[in-house]
Amino acid sequence: MNYYIVIPAHNEEALLADTLNSILQQRLLPKRVVVVNDNSSDGTEGVINEFLNLSERIQKLNTTSSDRHMPGSKVINAFNKGLELLDADYDFIVKLDADVILPDNYFERIAYIFKGNPKVGIAGGFIYEQIAYNEWALSHPMNKNHVRGAIKSYSKNCFTAIKGLKNAMGWDTLDELLAQYHDFEIFTDDTLQVKHLRPTGNAYDPKAKLLQGKAMYTMRYGFWISCIASMKMAWKQKNSKAFFTNMYGFFAAKKDRDPFLVSSKEGRFIRRLRWQGIKQKLL
Repeated sequence: MNYYIVIPAHNEEALLADTLNSILQQRLLPKRVVVVNDNSSDGTEGVINEFLNLSERIQKLNTTSSDRHMPGSKVINAFNKGLELLDADYDFIVKLDADVILPDNYFERIAYIFKGNPKVGIAGGFIYEQIAYNEWALSHPMNKNHVRGAIKSYSKNCFTAIKGLKNAMGWDTLDELLAQYHDFEIFTDDTLQVKHLRPTGNAYDPKAKLLQGKAMYTMRYGFWISCIASMKMAWKQKNSKAFFTNMYGFFAAKKDRDPFLVSSKEGRFIRRLRWQGIKQKLL
């Protein structure tokens, strides 16, 4: 199967080479890898240039955006710019972070999943983060039906159906909700263990946490689901302030009448899906 990879990269000089090396060592190589150098102020471009000489599969795109590392908007802006350089001759498309190390069978296995079951729209492995020297642990082990945003692979049919990735906080939840709305399945493979070299959120702007509640509002979660999701997040983080921060963002978005990211019909489906998930966990 043919596939493309787009890698948004902002100040990834220290980690990008590990990611690109793991891609070039894949048993099933990508058709092309677009690395989007997004307003980096370090030596990220120099690392990309070194790999341009190593493989004709790798392509560089320099772009200028905000130097604030906000989840959603910055990374998806860069991803979409990279996507513009690619044609439609692919079987699946990959959005990959610039700070991961993939096992060498990663995309061979992803291709096998998509080819074996056309109903699968989004597939991926699991993220592991280093907790001690040479010791890695599963990150966010509670939800094993979710493919993390750092390692998302989409079948062509699914990516087309959901109309690409939304330029907003919560994009890597909304894509899976919309995939299910269009009758696609999410597949996670626990044999694919990906090393994440920088823990999620470590480089984000401090104001990023204010966007979570806004995302819940714009995805049409409604008050009660947003409230339950915020309590769950606060419990996982062992930080009660997270609940109030989220709900503040929710009501601020409601007051400002921020535009919704989904239609009312999609919103009804999302709420029904969320309630089903909540009930299953309670039973």
